[in-house]
Amino acid sequence: MSRSTYQRWAYLILGGALVVPYLLVAGVVVPSVLPLALDEGMAVALGSVIALLVMVASSFVPAVRVLEGTAIRELLGDPVPAAVFGPAATMTARLRSSSMFLSHVLAGAVVSLLSLVLPVFFVLSLAGPYTGKLGIGSESGISVSRGWAGAWLPAAFGLALILLVYLVASTGAWLTRAAEALLGTSAADRIAELERRADRLSERNRLARELHDSVGHALSVVTIQSGAARRTLRHDPEVAERALLAIEDSARAALDDLDYVLGLLRDEPAARAPQADLGDLQALLDATRATGAAVDAQARGDLTVVPPTVSREAYRILQECLTNALRHAGKVPITVRLGVGGDLLEISVTNPVEPRPGRTTDPPRGGRGLRGVRERVEVLRGDVRTGRADGLWEVLVRLPLGGHAVVGEKRVDEA
Repeated sequence: MSRSTYQRWAYLILGGALVVPYLLVAGVVVPSVLPLALDEGMAVALGSVIALLVMVASSFVPAVRVLEGTAIRELLGDPVPAAVFGPAATMTARLRSSSMFLSHVLAGAVVSLLSLVLPVFFVLSLAGPYTGKLGIGSESGISVSRGWAGAWLPAAFGLALILLVYLVASTGAWLTRAAEALLGTSAADRIAELERRADRLSERNRLARELHDSVGHALSVVTIQSGAARRTLRHDPEVAERALLAIEDSARAALDDLDYVLGLLRDEPAARAPQADLGDLQALLDATRATGAAVDAQARGDLTVVPPTVSREAYRILQECLTNALRHAGKVPITVRLGVGGDLLEISVTNPVEPRPGRTTDPPRGGRGLRGVRERVEVLRGDVRTGRADGLWEVLVRLPLGGHAVVGEKRVDEA
């Protein structure tokens, strides 16, 4: 016999052991408490019905589901590795696990009875051809033919033992398939799990973009301001102090964002949930100007009517555009234009890209920054164009608002 057959046999014997308490209910407890007017046969029949009802009711207990799941994993080769055994979430899952438990117990009861009786009968049958008696049944046993005429008896019981092995193997295989059908994940469950994985992946990508934008901007500010502080430390301490304060503010904001993202990745509560949006645009512009870059920012329309989700994504897009300008062009004039009208938010960021010492002539087209901008725009079903024209690098973004906005014009600095 193979190892799997032994394991399936043990699984069925376990089912037979589990049926014992219900047999006690059917054969002992119920007949002993029923009225004496009932005869013994009627009492046992009624006890069997009650025991079956108790068995069905107990199959819905969460602990029974855990026990059944453990037995399936250890003794049936774990045919449902993705299944989670515990309190069932739906009635369908409860009914499926109940059916598996009942099949296990009832099949195990039959196999356990045969496993107990057939070996004993086989041993007793060996003496039948010599004694003319089979020691079962009445006190005197059952009469059988002596000699070769009775040799069929041990042969029959030997064949029954062999067939028992095949019965165990086939019953175990059937229960394994039943476990796959009843306890395995359905197509709907697999689709739901794939959707959950896609959501988690999408959330991780979003967090990666948030971290890239926030920390990338902070590091750009830190790099420029630290150079300014180094150059002015001796002859202009006040300028150096302002540069160091800007470094401190940028680093603190980046650390807050880093703590927030790591807290989400570790499923831990974060210190705060950064929700920077266009209402915080002035602080972003001030931080950029503190590096020495001239930023001309104007807004057309009322930025307060921009939906929160679009406002947050627009802030991150502007943050990435300003970071790219500082990183690849240096302290150049940067023009920022925002327009709110109809059902669109338009964002335009331009900066010169003439060759400068130590700078690339064009922002890299394949970097994570522009890729992150495109991903944010795609999520909001907008469109983005980037490229070089007339010595300027321009990023033009159009984001749908899903509503209408009041048109007006003012400088962002005056908001």
